[in-house]
Amino acid sequence: MSEESYVWGTGKRKCAIAQVRLFPGEGEIIINDKPYQEVFTRPEYRRMIEHPLLATDTMGKFRVTVKVNGGGLSGWAGAIRHGIARSLVKENELFKPMLRKEGLLTRDARIKERKKYGLKRARKAPQYTKR
Repeated sequence: MSEESYVWGTGKRKCAIAQVRLFPGEGEIIINDKPYQEVFTRPEYRRMIEHPLLATDTMGKFRVTVKVNGGGLSGWAGAIRHGIARSLVKENELFKPMLRKEGLLTRDARIKERKKYGLKRARKAPQYTKR
């Protein structure tokens, strides 16, 4: 791979969509033109993002740039994790079994349920009064 070439992957979670590019590099992770430590202050979100790189033992071997939009921080972290895992498989097909075993290639299909008529939210009913 030359310096200009990269491998890309798209990750999705809830309403968030992340476009991930893996460049050969020294291991920095840039999200929407900011370092990921600046965007994600919670350590559990940082661990989610690093999980595919740690599972494949490629931490520090790629420069990751991400464009992500939609949803909130939890959805962003899940979408970025999914996108990094997909792009690692494009980079090296041998990573697929270990990422699949960790559950990182599966799209988390849980999204917000729609509101139903006659209810206050998706499942919350108005308070019942006997008299």
